[in-house]
Amino acid sequence: MPQDKISIRGARAHNLKNIDVTIPRDKLVVITGLSGSGKSSLAFNTIFAEGQRRYVDSLSTYARQFLESMEKPDVDSIDGLSPALAIGQKGTTQNPRSTVGTVTEIYDYLRLLYARIGHPHCPKCGREVSQQTVQQIVDAVLNLPEGSRIMLLAPLVKERQGTHEHIFDEMRRSGYVRVRVDGKIYDLSDEIEQDRQKKHTIEVVVDRLAIPKGQQQEIDPSFRQRVTDSLETALKLGSGIVQVAIFGGDEILFSERLACVSCGISLPEIAPHTFSFNSPHGACPTCAGLGVLQTVDPEQMADQSAMDTEASLAERVSMPRPRRFVGVEGTTPSWGDEIESSASARICPDCHGTRLKPEALSVTVGGRNIAQVTQLSIEQAQRFFQLSEAKRSAYQFFVSDTQTSIDPHGLLVEVALTERERLIARQLLKEISARLQFLLDMGLDYLTLDRAATSLSGGEAQRIHLATQIGSGLTGVLYILDEPSVGLHQHDNARLMKTLTCLRDQGNSVLVVEHDEETMRASDHIVEMGPGAGEHGGQVVAQGTYQEIMANSHSLTGDYLGRRKWIPLPEQRREGNGRS
Repeated sequence: MPQDKISIRGARAHNLKNIDVTIPRDKLVVITGLSGSGKSSLAFNTIFAEGQRRYVDSLSTYARQFLESMEKPDVDSIDGLSPALAIGQKGTTQNPRSTVGTVTEIYDYLRLLYARIGHPHCPKCGREVSQQTVQQIVDAVLNLPEGSRIMLLAPLVKERQGTHEHIFDEMRRSGYVRVRVDGKIYDLSDEIEQDRQKKHTIEVVVDRLAIPKGQQQEIDPSFRQRVTDSLETALKLGSGIVQVAIFGGDEILFSERLACVSCGISLPEIAPHTFSFNSPHGACPTCAGLGVLQTVDPEQMADQSAMDTEASLAERVSMPRPRRFVGVEGTTPSWGDEIESSASARICPDCHGTRLKPEALSVTVGGRNIAQVTQLSIEQAQRFFQLSEAKRSAYQFFVSDTQTSIDPHGLLVEVALTERERLIARQLLKEISARLQFLLDMGLDYLTLDRAATSLSGGEAQRIHLATQIGSGLTGVLYILDEPSVGLHQHDNARLMKTLTCLRDQGNSVLVVEHDEETMRASDHIVEMGPGAGEHGGQVVAQGTYQEIMANSHSLTGDYLGRRKWIPLPEQRREGNGRS
């Protein structure tokens, strides 16, 4: 039979007085009482510590050698314990690379989205570049208007000085008949004169074709094979690039690889690590993916150096051989700390704080790169990735089978997605949207995805951790929280309660150390510690439902909940001094 209670016997951690207490499982339980009454000693130093210790002990000997050994808390026994996870009022991480997007794993899905359906552009000129297979290029050529006369050209030289006689000789030996030099066709049997001091562009004519009439209905296999062979040859000669010139019309460039034919820039293969500022594949090389540079103010250092020098000389004036001060070297051992105190962070001049390489920032989905998306607030991002067709808005990004963007004037612009892009985007955006909604439910709509995790308050970090846990979908876990309502507006407190009850309804036990009345009212069970603080606490004063605690005349919490006691407002307010 599954246990429905967590039974603690003989708990003596810190000021706990050898107490016995039973807590229902799969419920929202509040541990309350005066500050210092033993709430955290019971919740964190006893229940969580034992749950964590048992989990570590369940690992293999090999795995345990990498973890610190954990002492058993001062308790006789705890039965019915689940794997425990503590979510405290401390920051989620001290890593300067962590952001709201990475901590919640939303950025991981964004990287995958951009790697799969992103549109790469040349980081120099901004033109969109694409990667096509030979068969895709063949199909594009065969889809040209019937009767079109075309030339397949392989680029050999792009805007380079010289006469390039060796290239003409090589093409003659290879059996080619014609070349195009600076836009003009020449026969290779003729003498081709070039100005050595000028830049020239040379392309060899691989084949000349005419798209037969009726090709759109039924393609002649022999003609398709000729086009395929010629294109393969042109791509090989042109290092993956072929130019299709239509007589009396436009010219079309095709590329087998991601490369800008105009600028001659080759782009690396697009993968999720292309958009990671924690990887050398994607991080800005100037700031190493931090987005900021630490710089030292020379004037501040000079002032500090002069002060230190003056002070040191005054202390050593009576010494026969006073210490010598030369520049920064040879000074006190704490000089490194003083340099650090004189340093200030400034936005990286190359990536402008986005942390990514230009190649990563040149990939867009709906006209926005990944950095521009992470600069949106949680609320804007949720609308940005909204899937519902019934809720169109200026920020909506994907609407059913349509990719939506915003032009500089704020007008809605729609760009159709391919069937493949729709198939990939649906599931990824479903995951992104769900995680964004969890953050909205926690009242974090104002945060941006690129916000540094180290800049978050304790309450914000705790609520982000909560949202991440809901998104994980785990069941059978014991969650222990330390005053999650601290710093919340009452409107957001209701959202928090919704989240905690959601965790409980997923099949988890939620244990909250809390003073908030609204949290107690939403709970299934309350444990009050007391009666006093420190050595005067450490005992279970009362426990039961909210109504039972409120009716308990021996409970200090019950007295306040039942309005038998209250803190009166002062009859007269102190007047301000006018300065603050």
